[in-house]
Amino acid sequence: MTKTRFGLRQLGMLLCLAGALVVARPAPAAGIEHDGVTVTPVMTQELPDYPGKEAVMITVEYAPGAADPVHRHDAHGFIYVLEGSIIMGVKGGKEVTLLPGQTFHEGPKDIHTVGRNASKTKPAKFLVLLLKEKGAPILTPVK
Repeated sequence: MTKTRFGLRQLGMLLCLAGALVVARPAPAAGIEHDGVTVTPVMTQELPDYPGKEAVMITVEYAPGAADPVHRHDAHGFIYVLEGSIIMGVKGGKEVTLLPGQTFHEGPKDIHTVGRNASKTKPAKFLVLLLKEKGAPILTPVK
């Protein structure tokens, strides 16, 4: 998949959904850090209108120069950049550099081949909304 630019209406709908989901759960737990990548759970919400599905919201912070290993999510992943600049890419797609306010989408069958901080000197942070099977892991490494 490639970078997606939402119109104001679509962004507003996504932010309303995100806001509603945040209200549905308590404050986030402490972040999990590994190799300069910190993942902080924001909330998890069952989706009664979609049996067996749930929404999971996390923030991801990349230290300067940090990167994710190759992985997949088995979910629809909606990424919204909050701070800094990140490079994203999926197998068969083009790498894109994203700045604050820009978005990216990964489908459930996509292999996330590139996820890294574009800067070697400044951190980056983004919000991720995953729509996935209830109880499934948020990330599966791919060799």
